[in-house]
Amino acid sequence: MCVVVTEVADGDGATLVRNLRRRGAPRVVVLTRRASRPELGILLQGGLRGVVAGATAPSLPRAAAVSAPPPPLPDLTAREVSVLKLVADGRTNRLIGEDLGLSALTVKSHLARISRKLGTGDRAELVAISIRGGVLS
Repeated sequence: MCVVVTEVADGDGATLVRNLRRRGAPRVVVLTRRASRPELGILLQGGLRGVVAGATAPSLPRAAAVSAPPPPLPDLTAREVSVLKLVADGRTNRLIGEDLGLSALTVKSHLARISRKLGTGDRAELVAISIRGGVLS
């Protein structure tokens, strides 16, 4: 197997070896543009077949991860937020309806509207998007 990574910075070698072992990849060659010399040693000691680096450096600090801010969420009504909170608690449509005094079909309609607004029909992803967007905490 050949694994291509942009760079192997300080501290990345052990993580890469651990992930490859967990995936059960016995014979691996790593190709990289840049690598820290100590990390090359860690990769080879970790059982990789080989490492090819375009450039090496005595040390290569890990670049700070820059994450883009999440896109703004469309406005959700108070009822939609209350339905989402109960979905996050793992409740079924019937249980959500009982808690909010609605029928299961009405809860299903609310979830369909929320799904259209957030762009997914997966309940777990609805909750994840809502948490990242600050709607749920």
